[in-house]
This record gives sequence, C-alpha cells and structure tokens, in this order.
Amino acid sequence: MEVADEAHADTYTRKAFTHWIKIDGECDTREEVLIRDGQDVQTDELCKITSGTWTSPYDDGVWYDPEDVDIDHMVPLKEAWRSGAWAWDSNQRKAFANSLEDSQLWAVTDNVNQSKADKDPSRWKPPLESFYCEYARSWIDVKHDWGLTMQAAEKTALADMLTRC
Repeated sequence: MEVADEAHADTYTRKAFTHWIKIDGECDTREEVLIRDGQDVQTDELCKITSGTWTSPYDDGVWYDPEDVDIDHMVPLKEAWRSGAWAWDSNQRKAFANSLEDSQLWAVTDNVNQSKADKDPSRWKPPLESFYCEYARSWIDVKHDWGLTMQAAEKTALADMLTRC
C-alpha cells in the first residue's frame, strides 16, 4: 500500500458520496447493516426497523433502539477523499459509501462514532482495546481494496494496533 501525504482536503464535500441507497427491496444500506449486525431484528413492510439488539464492537455498548446506533464507515468518507477518493467518479464513491462486500460498514454506538469523525488511527482508536486487532485489519483491508493511500503516522498507528493480535 502506498504511503503518501493526504491531498485535496479543502475540496471535500460529503455530498460527493451518495449513501444509504436502496439495496434490497425497500431496505437501504443503513437498514441492511442494522439487520446484518443486530440480533433478533424485526422490520415492517417498508424495512423500518421495529426492534432488535445491537452490540457495538467499538465499546461493547448494547442498544435496543436503532436511533442509538450509527453506521460507521470504517474508513471515513472524508479520510477516503484525502487518501485518493477525490479522483474517483461518482459511481465509485457511491459504491464505497454503501459497500456491503467488505468490512467498510459497522453498526456502532452513535456518540463513539461521532467522536471518531473523520480521524484515522493515528488520531483515534476504539475505546475497546480488545477490538484493536480487528479494527486495524479492517482499516487496512478497506484501504487496500479501494486503492487508497496511507499516511506514515497512520501506518505506524496501525502497526502498533496489530501488535495486540
């Protein structure tokens, strides 16, 4: 994976990444992740989540209301932009933002996700240290699969997290 400085941060707009698109019938990407990552998830005929239980891998928080759960982009959209997604076309950015084919999307505690924001692992790590290994592997896999670059500090932080595997 190429190590490079970030670029084009000043041109980022979240609107460049169309997300939460219809995936299966009435279900959008967010609902699909909630169904996939939850236990005993029930939906109505329009795929609105009516009940379920979610355990956040970032902090072991357990949630019963889907409004308390965010869908996190393992590699945040702004981080992806700065790492090469600025050069993608709109279809590739839409595919990235809605990817169910890799470890890009996770159901997590909302305020923990908000504390992460667009930070890479040199500036943010999950509160639950026992998740560091899986987090680092997932981050690397997503960056590799999508051809995104990595900063030197990001690479060092990931290597440190991987020593816990």
